[in-house]
Amino acid sequence: MNRYFASAAFVAAIAFSVVFSACSEKNDSTLNQDQSFENVKKAGALVMGHMGDFPPMVFMDKDSNFIGFDVDLANEVCARLGVKLELRLISWSDKEKALYDGNIDCVWDGMSVDEKRASDMNLSDPYLTNRLVFMVKNKAYNSLDSLKGKKVAVQKASTAWSMLEQSEMKKDMKEIVLFETLSLALEALVQDSVDAVFGDEVSAKYWNVLNNKDFVALEDGLHNEFYAVGFRKADKALRDTINAVLTSMKKDGKFVDITVKWFGK
Repeated sequence: MNRYFASAAFVAAIAFSVVFSACSEKNDSTLNQDQSFENVKKAGALVMGHMGDFPPMVFMDKDSNFIGFDVDLANEVCARLGVKLELRLISWSDKEKALYDGNIDCVWDGMSVDEKRASDMNLSDPYLTNRLVFMVKNKAYNSLDSLKGKKVAVQKASTAWSMLEQSEMKKDMKEIVLFETLSLALEALVQDSVDAVFGDEVSAKYWNVLNNKDFVALEDGLHNEFYAVGFRKADKALRDTINAVLTSMKKDGKFVDITVKWFGK
């Protein structure tokens, strides 16, 4: 690590996490406090809000179907609950509004845990680990110091954006350029309109493979985080039910099967 970002123990980017009880207190009475799960059962579908362009979590295939790790996870959860999965495209900047307006039942698309999201939403137990990294095209950029006076791209309304805005490094940058998705930020790097991209390693490295690029993640400036599903604050029953299904998927091996499908062994 370095002076720009707080030190943290290294966590492998592609690995499924254990269940963290700190995220939610599970007890029988919790499930009886609201009707959020029963409402999903009655509707016959779980409406999952996603940004639509965040490989390998959720993205579009050549036939214009949304696929990905989170799609497979959610489909398996819904199958076990006896409901259908309905995918709904949302603006990532307005995900909380979409949730509280009732347009979706949950936000599920590689959503990183941070203090604000934990305050705004009722988060599931973390289910995947990730790192925030600086991706570069020019091999001359090999450290954070080499990015001084350079243009760095980042996804709008992401934890990477929040962290960059609050870091000491910001004052040394020429410009922070915002994009709606991480994929668009990486495309800007292809076109040399930015010098680096700061974002999720899980998605950036997968994008690398999809697009036959060899962009490199710097070994400093790393930040470890977790992905979770976001629900309305009052929807504890729905959150706890999905937590329980994800836990059972980890125990019976289905979670591992989906992980291997998207990230390999």
